[in-house]
Amino acid sequence: MTHRNNFRKFLVPVLLALFSLINFATTHAAPLAKKTITIAEARSLPLGTVVTINGSVTVPSGAFSSSTFDQGFAIQDKTGGIYVSTSDNLGFGLKQQVRVTGTLADNLLPGLLVLVDVTDTKAHGAGPKVQPLPVATGDVGEATEGSIVRITGTISQPIVNDLPFGFIIVVNDGSGDINVFVCASTGINVSGLSQGQTIEVTGFSGQFADHFEVDPRMQEDIRVLNLRG
Repeated sequence: MTHRNNFRKFLVPVLLALFSLINFATTHAAPLAKKTITIAEARSLPLGTVVTINGSVTVPSGAFSSSTFDQGFAIQDKTGGIYVSTSDNLGFGLKQQVRVTGTLADNLLPGLLVLVDVTDTKAHGAGPKVQPLPVATGDVGEATEGSIVRITGTISQPIVNDLPFGFIIVVNDGSGDINVFVCASTGINVSGLSQGQTIEVTGFSGQFADHFEVDPRMQEDIRVLNLRG
């Protein structure tokens, strides 16, 4: 985990270059999406496919900017969720219903499926409330990626300061360790957290390289539990 800081610093210029290249390529070559499909359908399609999806905002615009190096947001429908990468902060807040057209890619963060080269976004009212999916720490993975999940477990290791990107908190409920990555751009204060505490974390089920993680979006997404036997 301690290599994450150096890895991110190395990736920043590489990712920005790749993002520019893919934006150029898809802008000039990608066909237009013809109809709105579910997010699960979109996630099953090949990289480079242009899709139009519709869902409720689960990660506000720009919340993860210190980690993703963009001003994107995430949406979710009844079938799944996905992160949408945008260079501009579009001001989307939680529970807004947004329709998006973009291109499937995994270049933003290695391993994380995202939408890039967004050609159209339209907010149209309030969406349904997205309920977090309770999962075991060991079950956070490809099956939950893109969705809002909730885990409960013990902080099993010292918290890692990975600034300017954020903080890494390792949580385990007995089924396996999972990284909780607190992006600095969320403004979440982790000073009251320490190894041995039992916490409940709600957040975006993401991935960085070969590490799955849960990314909280606001202070209320992390709760310290006072469990008594």
